[in-house]
Amino acid sequence: MFKRILAALLLFTLVTTAAPSLEKASASGSLYIAKIDSGNLNVRKSASTKAAVVTKLKKNQQMTVHSQSKGWAHITANGKKGYVSSKYIAPKKTIATATAKKPAAKATTASFSTDYRSKAISVAKSNQGVKYLWGGNTPKGFDCSGLVSYSFKQAGKTLPRTAAEMYTKGTSVASLSPGDLLFYATAGGKKVTHVAIYIGNGQMVHATTSKGVAIDNLSNSYWKARYVGAKRI
Repeated sequence: MFKRILAALLLFTLVTTAAPSLEKASASGSLYIAKIDSGNLNVRKSASTKAAVVTKLKKNQQMTVHSQSKGWAHITANGKKGYVSSKYIAPKKTIATATAKKPAAKATTASFSTDYRSKAISVAKSNQGVKYLWGGNTPKGFDCSGLVSYSFKQAGKTLPRTAAEMYTKGTSVASLSPGDLLFYATAGGKKVTHVAIYIGNGQMVHATTSKGVAIDNLSNSYWKARYVGAKRI
């Protein structure tokens, strides 16, 4: 009898000692990602499609999964707890591995880098009408070099910040091609103070103090008189 009582006490001690660690492990959960192609994944108050929606998750949005049962997962996301259908979630590491192995990503990157001049032109032209802002280098406002550096950066090419610094890069060209940088001395002499992007057909896109981001002709008397040279980056 004494041995049975001792064994029972020992088992009780083991269970009560292990319980906190099991609870802690359950609370920590595992990282999952919303596996949906479009729209949003509804997080519901209980494990039912009729339950109220407490929050919504976007594609690949991260969540913590505490448990799964009968096709539903108990999760925490956006600071709220709820339930989602298990078929619309996947472990985070699985998504990351699958994405990393896609060969198409390399092809896209290669295409992106080899055609950066035309892409930079497209970015600059898409910002026509944006106001002039001294020191500005975002669509909230541009100065001349800010527009050029922003446009090329979006196309995968990093340029110096100022027009004068840009003029020290690349190769001087006399016969222009779209994407070449045009340099001007607006203060007179040969000191470069303005930069534009040649877009073809005798036109350039640049940020001007009077019109903001605009397209002008190279034959414009003001700009023609202040032209210093062109560089191909």
